[in-house]
Amino acid sequence: MTEGQPRNPGRGTAGANKALAAAIGDAGCSYASLALRVNELGRRQGTESSYDKASVTRWLNGQQPRANTPELIAAVLSERLGRPVSPTDLGFLPDPQRPVVGRALVYREDLADTLHTLAELGSTDISRRSLLGAVPFVASALMNPQREWLLWLVESPESARLDPVTAGGPVEQVHAMIGMFDQMDNHFGGGGVRTSIVHYLCTEVVPMLQRRGTPPHQQRLLFAAAARLAAMAGWSSYDAGEYGLAQRYMTQALRLCAEGRDRVLGGQILAGLSHLATNLGRPDEGVALARAGIATAKGSGSPLGLMRLYAMSARGYAAQNRAGETAEALRLAEQQLAASRGAAQESAWVRFLDHHYLQAESALCFRDLGLGAQAERTAGESVVANEGRRRRQAISRSVLATAHLQQNRLDEAIGTATEALSTLGSVHSERSVQALRDFRKRLVPSRHEPLVQEFEHKSRPVLGAVA
Repeated sequence: MTEGQPRNPGRGTAGANKALAAAIGDAGCSYASLALRVNELGRRQGTESSYDKASVTRWLNGQQPRANTPELIAAVLSERLGRPVSPTDLGFLPDPQRPVVGRALVYREDLADTLHTLAELGSTDISRRSLLGAVPFVASALMNPQREWLLWLVESPESARLDPVTAGGPVEQVHAMIGMFDQMDNHFGGGGVRTSIVHYLCTEVVPMLQRRGTPPHQQRLLFAAAARLAAMAGWSSYDAGEYGLAQRYMTQALRLCAEGRDRVLGGQILAGLSHLATNLGRPDEGVALARAGIATAKGSGSPLGLMRLYAMSARGYAAQNRAGETAEALRLAEQQLAASRGAAQESAWVRFLDHHYLQAESALCFRDLGLGAQAERTAGESVVANEGRRRRQAISRSVLATAHLQQNRLDEAIGTATEALSTLGSVHSERSVQALRDFRKRLVPSRHEPLVQEFEHKSRPVLGAVA
C-alpha cells in the first residue's frame, strides 16, 4: 500500500485514524514536531523523507504512510509516551511480512518462542530482504531486555567458569566458525560477512539447540556459543547500517545468553547495545546499558570485559558532554585493563580487547568533548597499532582527521581524511563511513576553501551528497 492510499477505502470519512490521534494527544506533541522527529529518525537509519504537519494530517485522515514510516512514527511516539507502542496500536494496517520484526524486540521467557523468533527473523532477513524493508531502531524497546536480564541476574545463581574450547563436539565446531567469522569481520567489515553469520546461526545452530538429548553441560555451552553468534549477527548488521536488525539480534542474543549462564558474554552483549544506542543519538540509554553490563560483569573474573563496559559508559557520557563522568569512566577502564592478567586468563569472548582498543574508544570520547590534542594522541596511536584491522584503522583515521581540524590544521585534516577514504574502499563498514561523515560535517564552516571542495567532491561516491 502506498502513501496517499486510504487505510480502508470503504469507510470514507469514518476511516479517520482515531488511535493515532489519541496517541498524539497523550504525547502532547505538535504535528510539526512529530513530522520533524520522524524525518530525523529516518535519516539516522538511512531513510530520507520530508514530512511536515500536512503529512500528519493526512495520516490522521486515514492514509497509510509508505515503507517503514509506520514503524518510525511508532518509535517517535514511544519515546514521547515513555512506553512502547506498535504501528498497529496506532491504527496502521499490519504488514503480513513484519510481525517477527516486532516480536524480535522482546526478551521472552519462553525459550522455544525465542528460538522460533530468531529462526524466523534470520529466514526473513536472508530470503525475503525486499519484503523485510528498512527495520527501525526503537530506543523505547531497550527497557524490556534490560529489565528482564537484570531480573535474571538477581534471581540466578553464580555461573561456573567453563572452558568452551575444550568442550568438543558441536560446541567446538561452532567456536571454529565463530573464529572464522571474526577474522573475516576484522579484515573486511561486517557488511561482507553478515549474511553468512545469519545463515549459519539460523539454519545450523538454532536446530542444534532445538534437539533433545544433549548433555546439560554441552547444552549450556552451546547456548552461550549461539548467543555469541546472534550478537555477531547484531554487530555485523550494525556495521552494514541495518540498525534495527542489529537491535533485534542483540536482544535475542541476550536471552540465549541467560540459558548459557555466561555473565561475561552477557556484559559484552549489553556493551554492543550500548554502543548502538549512543551512536544512534541516545547516549542516555547507552550509559544505562553499559551500567547494566557493569553490574553483570562484576565478579565474573573478567577485567577486560569490565574495561570495555566502562569505555562504553565513557562514550555515552562524552556524547552528552559530561566531561567529569567521562574522565572517571576512562580511569576505571584503565584500572580494569591494568588488573587483567592477560588474554589467556580471560574468557574467550573478550581476548581481543587490549590497550589499543581502549585507545581507540578514548579517542572517540576526546573527539566528542572537543579535546583535539588528546584525541590526536590516542587516535594516532590507534592508527599505528591497528594496521591489520582495517575497520578500526579507518575509524581512527577519521577521528585523527577531526582532531587536526579541532586544532585548526585544515591541510593535515584533509590529508588524513583522504587516507581514511582510501581505506574505506576495502572495508564494508557503515560505522567507518559514519565516522568520516562526522568529520565531513565539521568542514561546513570551511566549505569555501578549495581543498575542502575537492575533498567533498572526492568523497561523494563513498559518503553520499553533503546534507
